[in-house]
Amino acid sequence: MPRRAFAVGAHPDDIEFFMAGTMLLLKRQGWEIHFMNIASGHCGSVDLPGPEIAGVRRGEAARAAQRAGAVWHPPLVDDLDIFYEKTTLARLAAVMREVAPEILLVHSPQDYMEDHMNACRLAVTAAFARGMKNFATDPPRPVAEVQMAVYHAQPHSNRGPLRRPVLPEFYVDIASVLEDKAACLAQHRSQKRWLDASQGMDSYLENMRGMGRELGRWSGRFSSAEGWRRHHPAGYGGPDFEPLRAELGQLCLANAAYLKTLAPPLPRRPARRSPQQRRKR
Repeated sequence: MPRRAFAVGAHPDDIEFFMAGTMLLLKRQGWEIHFMNIASGHCGSVDLPGPEIAGVRRGEAARAAQRAGAVWHPPLVDDLDIFYEKTTLARLAAVMREVAPEILLVHSPQDYMEDHMNACRLAVTAAFARGMKNFATDPPRPVAEVQMAVYHAQPHSNRGPLRRPVLPEFYVDIASVLEDKAACLAQHRSQKRWLDASQGMDSYLENMRGMGRELGRWSGRFSSAEGWRRHHPAGYGGPDFEPLRAELGQLCLANAAYLKTLAPPLPRRPARRSPQQRRKR
């Protein structure tokens, strides 16, 4: 049975924008890859009504997954209906148990819009509940007894909601699959006009490429990269369970600046007292 990796995004095109390079590399290594966007994309048009654009985007997402060689899972709710609540969580947890991935890729916990952050929270909790027999999924699914590592993608533009740069824990060299990633993103043809109008993205594909080039410059080694931060392993897998970095090997580069922030602070040595201070005690 092949090992499985699951990418969960908020909207159609989020996976292709932030995560697809890494997923394509795993596919090359023989992994079974799965794509799912939680929301339908029904708000993603300046002229088509919600149900119509949702149907268009459903087709685009399925074609993008097919282009990547991924198993595609349908959305659960509409845009701006991604809330951290039990109904959606139970439905997502059912899919999580069905897929039972060893690698889970999700949005950054800090991003420019709530749908991304709520999708992150839902996916992380659905993964945590994969082995909880007393948590009822919708539809009911048996628990998944699988060790899992959860990784957070970079936020849009590599910056958090307050515009501060967000450093990844490690970089993944996606230069060898960049054109395949672009081909997957290009399946979302309906989004170029929408993003040009709503968010000022003059070039949909170039925006994705520019984000990758910036990460490549930050790495000091790669021409184009995706960045990842690993979620705390408690409840998911052992502290040394690092399947993404183990599988991709030299394509991964640790970020020493980020790792330094994970190190515990050194204990402060008490200041030495002078002879005069010791006599005063």
